[in-house]
Amino acid sequence: MKKKLIIILLLFISLINIYNISFAESNLSLNTTDNSNNNSIQVNNTISDVPKPNFQIYSEGAILIDSKTGNILAEKNMDKQLYPASITKVLTAIIAIEKLNLDDVLTASYSAVMSIPSGYSNAGIKEGEQFTVRDLLDMFLIHSANEIGFIFAEHISGSVSEFANLMNQKAIELGCKNTHFTNPSGIQDSEHYTTAYDMAQIAKYCMKNEIFRNIVGKTSCKISPTELYPEERYFKNTNSLLDSSNRYYYEYAIGVKTGFTSQAKNCFIGCSVKDGIELIIVLMGAEATETGLSGRYTDAINLFNYGFENYTNKNIIEANTIMKQLEIKNATKETKNLNIVVKDSISVMLPVNYDTSKLQYSVELKENITAPIAKDSVLGKITYNIDGITYSTDLISSNDVIKSNTIIIILQIALAIFIGSIISVGVVN
Repeated sequence: MKKKLIIILLLFISLINIYNISFAESNLSLNTTDNSNNNSIQVNNTISDVPKPNFQIYSEGAILIDSKTGNILAEKNMDKQLYPASITKVLTAIIAIEKLNLDDVLTASYSAVMSIPSGYSNAGIKEGEQFTVRDLLDMFLIHSANEIGFIFAEHISGSVSEFANLMNQKAIELGCKNTHFTNPSGIQDSEHYTTAYDMAQIAKYCMKNEIFRNIVGKTSCKISPTELYPEERYFKNTNSLLDSSNRYYYEYAIGVKTGFTSQAKNCFIGCSVKDGIELIIVLMGAEATETGLSGRYTDAINLFNYGFENYTNKNIIEANTIMKQLEIKNATKETKNLNIVVKDSISVMLPVNYDTSKLQYSVELKENITAPIAKDSVLGKITYNIDGITYSTDLISSNDVIKSNTIIIILQIALAIFIGSIISVGVVN
């Protein structure tokens, strides 16, 4: 009887070992990554299959970028320090939007109204006049009223010099490298300068704000009468790309801001959207063409057309693409085969003729994936690195994986036999 008892005990131990081995194999087989692309996250996919612009750029400094990623598509002297004139106002405006409420009422001070030199655009605001921030932003960005920058500066920081410090701090935060501002409106100052690259970083940030975005896309604005100005004010946007009656009208344009002083010459920040692609340009120091056309608008249209003709949005990976097929060892027979799939498509702006199959990627999976697993559970991610920009999406389970109870049932039976044998031995003895 003792021999029988030993055999049963050995059988029970063997079953336990089988269970442990099976479970260990499950963990081992699922602790995996896509080894064929394992190092690609460190490899930057460089995109260069695009012809260079074949047209003259009349601006002294220019840049064209993808609004979404900031990728530089074309440039000329993008890091050259130049005077920005009124395109300065976009930074002042975004600070005001972030610091103030649109319905706040501000009062124009004597110093704010009288700080604007002769010849600079203004809205005829009088000392003591009161306006909502909403109306001030309209006049500031649409009409380019210079006194409003000083109203914002005094209200937010107490003085123009302190506000200039705030502007420079914000510029650094946004990635500006060669910028220094001394006033909120772009009044000419030898120490007030920036670059096309830096202004593109500011513009990209501004255009992510819906309030700013909506204002700069308006073709005009109306301001209600005040106690000190009994007539309605009407202002037309200075951006000719938005004016359907203008020779420079551009149907895809949605903003942003013009600027001019005799020292800065013509400056412009523009934004256009076509077929899901959003582009931003910055032009500084533009002069007229040989035929007398506006250099800044000629550059703007040429650069926008260049971007839209040479780039398009491409899905580099489609949702539900199967990236891995796994066998879950501790799952039921019906659910043990699991597809790990892409959760969301990844869309990237790429050259029109670019072959996306050339792109390298990395796949990372969680360790020790075992049942139970619910459908759409996140099990890892896929990542692409393109021109220094990272794109990724989750990898998820395509179906439910149910944990198998077979081994547990076998163990329970073995345990019952074992206990029964012990009881039997006790009875015989």
